[in-house]
Amino acid sequence: MNLVWFRNDLRTLDNPALWHATQSGPTMGIFFLCPGQWRGHHMASCRVDFLLRCLAALRLQLQTLNIPLLVFTEDYFSTIPQALLEICRRHQVTDLYWNDEYPLDEQRRDKAVAASLKSLSISCHRYHDRALAPPGMVVKGDGSAYKVFTPFKRTWLELLDHGVPDLLPAPARQKSLKLPRDSHGLGPAPVSLPGFSTDVPADLWPAGEAEAQRRLMAFCDQYLGDYGNNRDLPAIEGTSALSPYLALGVISPQHCLREALKAKADGGSAVAEGADTWINELIWRDFYQHILVAFPRVSMDKPFKPETDAVPWRDDEAGFSAWCAGKTGIPMVDAGMRQLQQTGWMHNRVRMITAMFLSKNLLIDWRRGERFFMEHLVDGDFAANNGGWQWSASTGTDAAPYFRIFNPFSQAERFDPEAHYIRRYVPELAGLSAKQIHSPALLARAKPGAYPAPIVDLKLSRQLAIDAFRAVNG
Repeated sequence: MNLVWFRNDLRTLDNPALWHATQSGPTMGIFFLCPGQWRGHHMASCRVDFLLRCLAALRLQLQTLNIPLLVFTEDYFSTIPQALLEICRRHQVTDLYWNDEYPLDEQRRDKAVAASLKSLSISCHRYHDRALAPPGMVVKGDGSAYKVFTPFKRTWLELLDHGVPDLLPAPARQKSLKLPRDSHGLGPAPVSLPGFSTDVPADLWPAGEAEAQRRLMAFCDQYLGDYGNNRDLPAIEGTSALSPYLALGVISPQHCLREALKAKADGGSAVAEGADTWINELIWRDFYQHILVAFPRVSMDKPFKPETDAVPWRDDEAGFSAWCAGKTGIPMVDAGMRQLQQTGWMHNRVRMITAMFLSKNLLIDWRRGERFFMEHLVDGDFAANNGGWQWSASTGTDAAPYFRIFNPFSQAERFDPEAHYIRRYVPELAGLSAKQIHSPALLARAKPGAYPAPIVDLKLSRQLAIDAFRAVNG
């Protein structure tokens, strides 16, 4: 019997572990709910809800293929090796298949599983599906990892010259398996978990592989041509909105790449430009996955640039609370933080603005913001979230120079010129003109009811941040 261990790969199409397992014999699947570990990793309640719904959709898909999916609860990763050992004994499993995950805790868990199963002579088969180019494939001439995105991208793009592999098909329907009558894990999977209640409406993020594929096709068919211009405008639906599905592996990055390349080949110059811009985002996603493997310290709450651990971060609980609540008196920042908590998602341009405001203007430790995002993002992916925060805080790879600090009013005027996005999430400003909202002086003069004054002087705080970073950067 072959056993596929599903993790963040909740799909049947282009799933290497699933496909290879079904090619070599009768196959069943398993998934572990790990609420204690998830709490320790600050996993958002809305992401847990989305995961449970996608897991239910996967189970139904696998049933049509006669592939049973066992669902167990193991509070922490540490008990999974023993649990798998017992399950493999019970079902006479000879081979275990999984797709690799790259954060340090997950790597340690998988190493312990492989060591445990070796005592039963069970073979472990590991595959890559989180990145388009597996870690270790895109390296410098001397074999070392890239620390800067641009040369990484240049080498990554050279791989396209060799072609893009076909997607692995969903497995064929197999003969029904006769499992022991006392098989555990076949009962209904929970629809919720204690401690993970969410107010984010489920219909914002429909679950399942079919929905992910529908979104991908709609994006490539209708929106890719305008992506280069619209992706930075939070008031419109200018992005693919596929990040939650990619984070849980409900769709593969390979599938996204192939559809983008197909649209580029079939469309005009605008579509080609949009496709290249979107592929660039997929390469950024790969880059941060590679960083996790090559520099495990970023999985240990450490900055990529060690010297930046000496930045004198401020202990400002009032400022942090105002940022979390979207009550800083800075309209674009407040709109983003409220969008995050209402929808479980935030537009990428606004993520950069809110992150830089916390880490630079408030000079609050970026790790507090990184954690808060993970606690609220439906698309919370450790590699991407950590990479984005360290970029904004000037502590990571390819980081923004410490002296480049976004002015949130200028950013709002440029990317939300009519203030539609801001008014949507900050209704206190609904009666003001875009000109008033984008001008600190006019906003202060208008004194909109119930909206706070800015909690920090942007010009002064910018200089204080520059001074603090200059001190540790020599």
